[in-house]
Amino acid sequence: MTSHAGLAEGRWVTLTLAEQLANVGSEVDRAIAAWQAQRADRFERALARALELFDLTARDPRWGGHRRREILRSREEFCRLFFDPESVADAARTLSAYFLPFAVLVRRGRGRALDS
Repeated sequence: MTSHAGLAEGRWVTLTLAEQLANVGSEVDRAIAAWQAQRADRFERALARALELFDLTARDPRWGGHRRREILRSREEFCRLFFDPESVADAARTLSAYFLPFAVLVRRGRGRALDS
């Protein structure tokens, strides 16, 4: 069973790209915070949820080509942060900063502009 069962059943594809990436970013930030606080229980759950949202976004039929590559590239960087011992020291900050504009767009109600 997925952590985001309602989203996996089809609701996810009703969200804009900005809304999807804002949600991914939220889980990414939760995973980073738990990892930095050395809270293994919270980290594992947040990691699983973030990967699930990355995968749901990448599978969305609307995002092909360069958009899908960017989604998968950000997923790769997210995994590298935790599993690559040679990860860059400020990679967590950089990854959080990558997702912040999507949350701002959604908050301002301009998230539909990315879907064109």
